[in-house]
Amino acid sequence: MSAPLLSLERLSVSYGRVDAVREVSLSVPEGAIVAILGPNGAGKTTLLSAVMGILPCRGLATFRGVPLAGRPVEQRVADGMSLVPEKRELFVSMTVEDNLRLGGFRRRSTAGFAESLDAMWALFPRLAERRMQLAGTLSGGERQMLAMARSLMSTPRLLMLDEPSLGLAPLIVKEVFRVIAELRRTGVSILLVEQNARAALDLADHAYVLENGAAVLEGPGEALRRDERVIATYLGIRAVAS
Repeated sequence: MSAPLLSLERLSVSYGRVDAVREVSLSVPEGAIVAILGPNGAGKTTLLSAVMGILPCRGLATFRGVPLAGRPVEQRVADGMSLVPEKRELFVSMTVEDNLRLGGFRRRSTAGFAESLDAMWALFPRLAERRMQLAGTLSGGERQMLAMARSLMSTPRLLMLDEPSLGLAPLIVKEVFRVIAELRRTGVSILLVEQNARAALDLADHAYVLENGAAVLEGPGEALRRDERVIATYLGIRAVAS
């Protein structure tokens, strides 16, 4: 694996006296997909929020070798980070295309803006068909696609996805993960929080398991797919003796 694009060392996040994330260390190499698995309440969303600068944290976090401490959300976006939150947070009274245009408004140059829009239509054909439709009228799967496309309009080097398959029909889940795989081929690094452990591990180069705010297990995605603890707890099947 290459040198890390994102590096976290003993990152902790607290809500009052409660530690939601406890001394988590992880890294995301350039061009890799790194998955974070774990049950509800494990601290996965809190971790992403801290990395994005939405929540204060302790420990060392660096992006492209630069410490993130003190850098506001806007600067982190300009540096090449983007987060697709679990709730998607679209502008529901605006069209699909206007949501995408807003996603790219922080870009320092308009050069290539039209090309980026065309790339999103190619990556998400359903959105192209609904480009003038209000975001609030889209299906759940289409909203997820729009949230991802809007984040990609800022041309991030690191895309963080919080439960992208949550509440979606199986065929739409398959489409979402197809897009995630396609993004890796374009060089975008991805930090993926996902409860669909099987789908996440099928894609992930590396994965971490969080429980009660702490990283209790890590390894290559392929290795964790064969790990008996992961199989019993997250994959819903029993290990078969060879």
